[in-house]
Amino acid sequence: MIRAVLFDLDDTLFDQRQWLDGAWRAVATRAAAWGLDPDALLRALRDVAAGGSDRGGIIDGALAQIGASATPVAPLLDAFHTYTPTRLEPYRGVPAALDQLRTRVPLGLVSDGEPGVQLAKLAALGLAPSFTTVVLSDEYGRAHRKPDPLPFRRALGALDVDANHAVFVGDRPAKDVAGPAALGMRAIRVRTGEWRATPDDPRAWQSVDSVLDAIALIDRELDGAATRPRAASAR
Repeated sequence: MIRAVLFDLDDTLFDQRQWLDGAWRAVATRAAAWGLDPDALLRALRDVAAGGSDRGGIIDGALAQIGASATPVAPLLDAFHTYTPTRLEPYRGVPAALDQLRTRVPLGLVSDGEPGVQLAKLAALGLAPSFTTVVLSDEYGRAHRKPDPLPFRRALGALDVDANHAVFVGDRPAKDVAGPAALGMRAIRVRTGEWRATPDDPRAWQSVDSVLDAIALIDRELDGAATRPRAASAR
């Protein structure tokens, strides 16, 4: 029986390219103080990031691409980490679907990334009220990013739910399927965002096109559990 549902944030509940584009614009604007052309740097940032948004060294690579490697990187990193969008758009239908699902089971969020950045995203999306608990793995150190079991355990503990009674919904098999599965959770992989073409390896309990499809699947499971007769108690 499903007694709680946990969600990933980036590229699961919204298209992370929205946030990244704003953050790269903030970096390019800050770089103008060193005489750099913001438009040229923005193009370079987008180009380097296209090779993988979480591989690191993107700002250094973009500066090298425009011949500006001597530019101080620390202020540009600060602009990236302190970028605070006023509004981000969730994937269509997500707010209403989460509101409906949380009337049936408690919801949690488990996300990697700088805590201040992730909280700013959540606020800009307007989704914070949907979740009973929010666990940001970086608060425990980058070594505990998914698929490390710690953030999942923290979320399950906050909801007082056993792993075998919880479902995790996320977009990256290596993080959002491998981590929950190792604890005995069922994982639903959503094929959205940067990692949508990644093979289902490891295989999830279910692989679907979107978070709305995942929530619909969970609703059907909850409906089925509600109609199944309970086992007779021993006498």
